[in-house]
Amino acid sequence: MPEEIHGATRNLKPAQVTALQHLYRRRVQPTQVISPQLATTLAELSRELGLQLGLLLSRKGLVVQVIVGEARGLKLPELGRNRAGEGRLRGLRLVHTHLDGEPLSEEDLTDLARLRLDLLSLLQVKPDGLPGELHSAHLLPENPDQRVHQQLPPESVHAQTLVFDEFIGALEAEISRKADLLRGAQTGEAALALHVAIPGGRSPEASLRELSELARTAGVAILETAIQRRPAYDPRTLAGRGKLDELTQRALQLDVELLLVDHDLAPGQVRAICETTDLNVVDRTTLILDIFAQHAKSREGKLQVELAQLRYLLPRLSGKYGALMRQSGGIGARRGPGEKKLELDRRRIQERIHRLEKELESVSRHRQNRRGLRRRRAVPVVALVGYTNAGKSTLLNLLTGATVLAEDKLFATLDPTSRRLRFPQEREVIFTDTVGFIHDLPRELVRAFRATLEELEEADLLLHVVDAADPDRQAQLQAVEQILEELQLTEIPRLVLLNKMDRVDPAEELFNDLQGREALPVCALQAETTRPLLRRVEQILWERNRLDEPWEDAAAPPERGPDHDEAGGAADG
Repeated sequence: MPEEIHGATRNLKPAQVTALQHLYRRRVQPTQVISPQLATTLAELSRELGLQLGLLLSRKGLVVQVIVGEARGLKLPELGRNRAGEGRLRGLRLVHTHLDGEPLSEEDLTDLARLRLDLLSLLQVKPDGLPGELHSAHLLPENPDQRVHQQLPPESVHAQTLVFDEFIGALEAEISRKADLLRGAQTGEAALALHVAIPGGRSPEASLRELSELARTAGVAILETAIQRRPAYDPRTLAGRGKLDELTQRALQLDVELLLVDHDLAPGQVRAICETTDLNVVDRTTLILDIFAQHAKSREGKLQVELAQLRYLLPRLSGKYGALMRQSGGIGARRGPGEKKLELDRRRIQERIHRLEKELESVSRHRQNRRGLRRRRAVPVVALVGYTNAGKSTLLNLLTGATVLAEDKLFATLDPTSRRLRFPQEREVIFTDTVGFIHDLPRELVRAFRATLEELEEADLLLHVVDAADPDRQAQLQAVEQILEELQLTEIPRLVLLNKMDRVDPAEELFNDLQGREALPVCALQAETTRPLLRRVEQILWERNRLDEPWEDAAAPPERGPDHDEAGGAADG
């Protein structure tokens, strides 16, 4: 209804409702915060009812909403995501009454920031029902003191000095200018990041470093991170309301629309955070799925990613609320199922999931046939596993002379890539590069990439590549070991490779972190560091058979096989 009265209307008389509805017919000049005539009517009605009243006014001077509050408070209705201008202000100002001479409250100022209002004005109502002073506050651009808002000197409604349309235009321009300066030369979509730390959880600093790398890989620039320490997660919003209000205020000052949450969120939490902050919310799993969608090149990889995305989306379909629309499209809503898939109902998505599973079963059978051929030829398989971006693909290139893509990005490898290496004594080995692991690898990805991960089950040796230069290497090593245990691969012999040793201080005691695991130092950029590795691989693979001529005594090094890809796809760095 265009003349609907919002708020506490239950006890109003019909004549009072009609008088309030007539407020929708009033107009205010764009230069005014509120006209003296409208202020007088608003004050009289507020005193007559004994309740606070509020008006939401557009920049054209139209009354958009009439709100009825209580005697000492006013609850604003849900305003949705209506915004105006590049400065991210909402394009609405609130004028509301106070009956007892009280100033702007903290709740008023919080509403100003949370809703990104152009202006929040308090109209004092005198005991005789006439309008008193007008107290106003507005949001501030980024500033050294990180102040969020500023209160203006009170003034009479009959002698307003603030030229509203000029003021709001200049304020939005300054907000945008300061935000551009803060971004500098950064490219990609801007975002804020949030981590909620609870006792016994992962180090928030390490987790946010990893989130920043994930964001960089996805093409997102994190402008600011926030950590909240709590005894437990808030079941509704993960973080406390105060922290979310702070993020809302910073998002305005930095001209940011995206909030990256360094956790996996339940559907209800996504909705609650979206409603509280009015930001696009992307949780950790959604960000990882988005990266996989970017990097999927082969048909198999694309099928696996789509399956993972649809499985993640399916339980979030109920209600089809606006928050879901803001989460499921991925970063910038550029890739993946996104809104196109949201138009499908649950039944059609389930049918698509079933078709994808059938196609991937066919892929799995094809891989099994290829593995059967390897077994008949008695060709051992060495699989490179490890944390994402540990250097597995660079090492594969060095060992086998392959030219697969190796990038300093997370999850650049989605498809297992195999290369042959010939040892002396006419022995051959297949080296296979695999998808990288990460802390709390999303369940949907593990299920979707089952056919790919089956390659590991047939391996005769796992080379666990660790980025020795990463300060979080111990936690990464344990995360990979945990995933290998969940995949029931702990019976396969494993050898830890401490990679990137050229970046490590020689004084560091790296081997103390290994808890008795066998390990070798290597540098995937220096061939001479891999000779002990190749000797050890030969010993492990053929130690049951007496070697007539140990490799270390052979005149020739292993022969690199032709650049033959048994699985297709790219590889990571």
